Amino acid sequence: MTKQLHIVGGGMAGSEAAWQAAHMGVDVVLHEMRPKVETFAHQTGNLGEMVCSNSFRSDDDEQNAVGLLHWEMRAANGLIMSTAEQHRLPAGGALAVDRDPFAETVTTRLKALPNVTVSYEEVTELPEDGHWIFATGPLTSPSLGQAIQRETGTEALAFFDAIAPIVYAESIDMSKAWMQSRYDKGETEEERTAYLNCPMDKDQYEAFIDALLAADKTEFHEGETAGYFDGCLPIEVMAERGRETLRHGPMKPVGLTNPHQPDVKAHAVVQLRRDNALGTLFNIVGFQTKMKYGAQTEVLRMIPGLENASFARLGGIHRNTFLNSPTLLDSEMRLKSKPHIRFAGQITGVEGYVESAAMGLLAGRLAAAEILGKTLPVVPQDSAMGALIHHITGGAEAKTFQPMNVNFGLFQPVDGLKGGRRGRKDRYKAYTDRAKLAWQDWLANFS
Repeated sequence: MTKQLHIVGGGMAGSEAAWQAAHMGVDVVLHEMRPKVETFAHQTGNLGEMVCSNSFRSDDDEQNAVGLLHWEMRAANGLIMSTAEQHRLPAGGALAVDRDPFAETVTTRLKALPNVTVSYEEVTELPEDGHWIFATGPLTSPSLGQAIQRETGTEALAFFDAIAPIVYAESIDMSKAWMQSRYDKGETEEERTAYLNCPMDKDQYEAFIDALLAADKTEFHEGETAGYFDGCLPIEVMAERGRETLRHGPMKPVGLTNPHQPDVKAHAVVQLRRDNALGTLFNIVGFQTKMKYGAQTEVLRMIPGLENASFARLGGIHRNTFLNSPTLLDSEMRLKSKPHIRFAGQITGVEGYVESAAMGLLAGRLAAAEILGKTLPVVPQDSAMGALIHHITGGAEAKTFQPMNVNFGLFQPVDGLKGGRRGRKDRYKAYTDRAKLAWQDWLANFS
């Protein structure tokens, strides 16, 4: 067995895995098929390219599980989190990044490491020996997907991810829209005005829902099924679930006051978040869609303030495959039938950039420790990392396994704390305090 670690896939998980393993002293070869082999969603050959959103979600490490995951990754010298901080954009209490410079910096930092080599070619088979991590994400190439399917002997589960449109800021009518974070959240004025808001009255909302339901949609290929992940539902699928669904989801009007009409309460509000540092691009929050391009422009221009919107990118839809990890992977993310192979990132059944990078962080450290002959204790289940890896490798029900974001529902209860909404603040703080101690204890094994 070679002492070299091969990592396939240069997205969030693969990049983080390479960074972690390299800093433990292991030689790493990072295999990335882009730009030689393109995907419909990616636009560059950069490592760590973001395609669906530019947000890492909440940065609150005391009351939010994904914010806690941020904290744990920072404590582990995470590449993705430190680079995100370097290219941070105002986003209220969330962590959003300037996506192009972010990916460029991830690429530069990895290539600067003397023990990391980036190899640009497609890997199409599962190797028979060596140390490998497959972190090929939701757009795993068809040939590699077939190789994985042949090995696992099961049908790869699949759902569809939808991408939200991006609007040029200069094309937004600011006589109708305004800048405000929900409930004025944020410590600075920039954070408190991080979102651009477009209000709708009841008639405008009803007309929008009618148009959304009637719009031409992308057709699925024969044999494909639309098993969506609830955290990334296309807006038209949400609308099909009920006319009020969007108004209680991404278009909820709460916590916002329209300065153009301060005495008029909006019936619904569409929010846009800055997508780059210059503030020239805005991402329509929660508006993943599978509408055809012509229908998208017509329907989205019904939103007040976006009547003359110019789009830098329209929404799209792509197939996303993932393993039945509770059946196929062991507690260290190794393929049970080929333990020299680990999987990491979205292909393991986690959802979101942060969760994907976190599983890459663990896979990189676990693989490097194995190569170096180090024995590590089990990743503590009381940490956010441990709660997530435990869920995907055994805690979830295999028969109904679906992609999962990190959330406090995956954490073991804290004795003596009451449940329900009223006890939530104390309970979440107890979870995060306990998790930080557990994670720091585990990281001490690497010192």
